[in-house]
Amino acid sequence: MDKCKFINAQLVSGNKDTGFTASQIYYLTNRILKLTSHLESHHEDYSSRRGLRKLLGKRKRLLAYSSDKDIAQYIKIKKNLGIRGRKGH
Repeated sequence: MDKCKFINAQLVSGNKDTGFTASQIYYLTNRILKLTSHLESHHEDYSSRRGLRKLLGKRKRLLAYSSDKDIAQYIKIKKNLGIRGRKGH
């Protein structure tokens, strides 16, 4: 859960506005990490797996929006969270 603490620290130092695109991506990443760790010990929890896929799709759409609107912020988010971005970016 060290990465979750890192994400929370990023939000504290940055913009706490939950409507801000970067904040939504940080919160979704935090939830994705928690669900991933849950699914490692509960392999057959299909409803949580479905929820994880929905969160991943939402984060993917937000990253696409962020890359279209502000490429510098998109690159910063990708680098800070250590996630892969869109293909070609």
